[in-house]
Amino acid sequence: MRTRDSNKEEIVKQKAIELLVEKGIEGFSMNRLAKESKISVATLYIYYSDKDDLVRKIGIEIGKNFFDEMAKDFSPAMSFREGLYKQWENRIYFTQNKQLEAACWELLTHSSYGESILEESLQEFKIIMGSFFKNAIDKKELVSVSKEVFWSIAYGPLYSLLRFERDGKNFRGGPFKLNQKTTDEAFELVLKALTP
Repeated sequence: MRTRDSNKEEIVKQKAIELLVEKGIEGFSMNRLAKESKISVATLYIYYSDKDDLVRKIGIEIGKNFFDEMAKDFSPAMSFREGLYKQWENRIYFTQNKQLEAACWELLTHSSYGESILEESLQEFKIIMGSFFKNAIDKKELVSVSKEVFWSIAYGPLYSLLRFERDGKNFRGGPFKLNQKTTDEAFELVLKALTP
């Protein structure tokens, strides 16, 4: 029986992420991944039972990394302003510094794999954010809204700005780079919408 090689496994994961982002789930195949990773297809099956297993495991790993980053220097006991701003900082950092992983995460969470990937990678962070959400309402720092409305208002503007940055252009086609002034302007409007 062949053994696992952690260096090869890392190369396979990185190439899988690159291919998923470049080709999408439908254009992604184990044969193409093996070729790009310069290994045999049989070697892939040492690490993963099939394409679904590979995509799901990679999605869960990226998700856990993403949510670990979101929890960095964050506490549910923070004031609503401070905690939400920290969430924005962490999301900006992840999106700007781990662009391939962020793009792959976006792709996978909006696919047929999304539910199972989120279910497994979100567990701890869901508890942390649930506490933050409840504390903010209890302290009367946040208006009482559904979690879906909260997420849409709290993060929708940020992700729109991050998409402009990813594309490198604004609505008019001119150049766009997210900066502190724009971030703060959007954040203050979000706070106005969510605070009593």
